[in-house]
Amino acid sequence: MLDLKDVFYFVQVVDHGGFTSAGRVLRLPKSTLSHRVRELESYLNIRLLNRTSRQLSLTEVGQEFYRHGQEMLRVSQSAEEAIGQRLTEPSGVIRITTAIEISQFALCHLIPAFLNRYPKVQIVEVATDQLVDIVADGFDIALRGHVAPLQNSTLIQRHVADVPWYLFAGSEYLERTGLPSGPEDLARHASLSLLRDGAATWNLRDPEGSTVTVPLEPRFRTNNMVSLKEAACANLGIAALPGYICRAELKSGALRPVLPGWIASDARMSTLVPYRGGILPAVRALLDFAAAELPAITAFTPSSPGA
Repeated sequence: MLDLKDVFYFVQVVDHGGFTSAGRVLRLPKSTLSHRVRELESYLNIRLLNRTSRQLSLTEVGQEFYRHGQEMLRVSQSAEEAIGQRLTEPSGVIRITTAIEISQFALCHLIPAFLNRYPKVQIVEVATDQLVDIVADGFDIALRGHVAPLQNSTLIQRHVADVPWYLFAGSEYLERTGLPSGPEDLARHASLSLLRDGAATWNLRDPEGSTVTVPLEPRFRTNNMVSLKEAACANLGIAALPGYICRAELKSGALRPVLPGWIASDARMSTLVPYRGGILPAVRALLDFAAAELPAITAFTPSSPGA
């Protein structure tokens, strides 16, 4: 492959009118420059320069190669400047993947604010409930919600937000059945649950840290959080949901908190990136932005039972 350094030395020799002058400017021995240009001629299998003891001149093909060499160096410099700019200013494309519900209720607020702050950045978001291989699929960032610690891997993890879950039910349902006064009252209520392996339960924790496990026989189970929330809004029973995704329904009165002093799950959000070093400024900026802004987006404190 053509050595771009040899092209650079050749162009410098021509621009400065000889090896001696070019060596003085580049602070290189004349012999080094002469050797590199001969290596270039050997690679191209053509003579580029006519050398005499008193002068140096370009051959006809040397003149043509000189014009191409100048263009090659301009393109190389432009590429280097473009990369240098990306290393100092957030720009370029970021590919991020997350769960559908996180996209609908968290990233829908985060990404527009981020793009408004960094106008040279583009984002490609892939929302899916399938666990993707972010390295194989070429993602820069994954944002995941989880309760248990994520599996150890080569991915770099960063906790960015707490996402407490609480119990909610439709207003009409609670008017029919009455509000539970404690976890022991939940047995007489209809429950709604996400579809997960094992027996359905709520592991409730009070402000003092005491925990109670409530076994469930759900009327409705689903792997979709939005469907679960809609079932609660339809007054089918009580559901455990992330508080922040229920703000609109609480404001409209479609949902009300149940046992607001008890947390149903200590979930969290974490970012994952496939490497520790060499993170581009755009990716680093989004990671820091998520860590700064997501806690406010996911924060939630349930109102009193009578709200």
